Amino acid sequence: MGGLLFGYDWVVIGGAKPFYELYFGIADSPFMQGLAMSTALLGCLVGAMVAGVAADRYGRKPLLTTSAVLFTVSAVATGLFNDFTLFNVARFVGGVGIGVASALSPMYIAEVSPAAIRGRMVSLNQMTIVLGILSAQIVNMLLARETSVAESQAWNVAWGWRWMFWAETLPAALFLVMSCFIPESPVFLRLKGAAAMSHHRRQEAGLKELMEPKYGRVLLLGLVIAVFQQWCGTNVIFNYAQEIFVGAGFDVDGMFINIVITGIANVIFTIVALYTIERWGRRTLILIGAGGLGLIYLTLGTCYFLEVKGFAMVCLVVAAISVYAMTLGPVTWTLLAEIFPHRIRGVAMATCTFALWVGCCTLTFSFPSMNSALGSSGTFWVYSAICLCAFIFLFRNCPETKGKSLEQLEEELSKSGS
Repeated sequence: MGGLLFGYDWVVIGGAKPFYELYFGIADSPFMQGLAMSTALLGCLVGAMVAGVAADRYGRKPLLTTSAVLFTVSAVATGLFNDFTLFNVARFVGGVGIGVASALSPMYIAEVSPAAIRGRMVSLNQMTIVLGILSAQIVNMLLARETSVAESQAWNVAWGWRWMFWAETLPAALFLVMSCFIPESPVFLRLKGAAAMSHHRRQEAGLKELMEPKYGRVLLLGLVIAVFQQWCGTNVIFNYAQEIFVGAGFDVDGMFINIVITGIANVIFTIVALYTIERWGRRTLILIGAGGLGLIYLTLGTCYFLEVKGFAMVCLVVAAISVYAMTLGPVTWTLLAEIFPHRIRGVAMATCTFALWVGCCTLTFSFPSMNSALGSSGTFWVYSAICLCAFIFLFRNCPETKGKSLEQLEEELSKSGS
């Protein structure tokens, strides 16, 4: 449920965007557009920043329940407010919920899963994220198409975008109820027991310990993986689908249909990842993701430069989503949940998730300006270059973690770090 709401809340704003921009009068302001799209991401930074320390202090379960409360409040308030500032405040609250859920959900799953199926289990979190994304895309399409048939664009601007946000209320409330019945993580209970026996030692575990030289290599790897998952560029397709598909020659109806097509591809290839992550391994998949996206974005940028329109552009976008869904989407969360020692996993996971949302925030905020300055072709060429650089780094530094217990990984990575 944390992943489902993460995906829905993250992407729903993309479909609401054409309508709330007219309502708030920001349709001609790239800066204000970027601000509206980025406010929730700023909340993600805060949520991710506090999640690790709070989860190590109070437990994983209370923090997941807190994120459910934040999702519920944000879903109601975002559609309720008529003031642009309050709209952004509500989006910020939802972003804090995303930040907490995105840091803790995969970590919690990894801590309760056997080594042999841990990758597949953590990938289920990614599956729920993409189902949330698809749900948001379908809700957005149905609301927009219904009012289009009725030739009532005014209703879309006044109310349609509100219902896109309000639709999140039901799953958010369900998450709140269900989170009350999950058990606490056994890893947290063990750490809590160790703290009772050695309070002084427990006090030292935190950001200061994470910065010790012995963790330097694994921390750098985690940070690069986290930021690259965002700066590979795929997520702008979800948040700025309007500009991408309109730029490829589609009208509003065609835009929403194509958005749903990308969502379906996202789900299908995430299912593929559930079966390949334990067979092919994390390292192989993340290298396929970096190299494959680099080639696709190089081609996509060239097609924009040559002013190619229509079905070919949809195929390239779907290919990019498919590669991402099978590789970087699930593998990033799996690796982040696996590579850190038990003692610092909470603060390390929070630090890397914070970095991930910094990457997402800067990516989302910069896209309108970069797209305006460089054009769609130049923008996707930049993303292609980033993917190439990441491929080189990951080829040299990313280990294989499949089939190994968290204790075994801790021992191996600690030796390599020293």
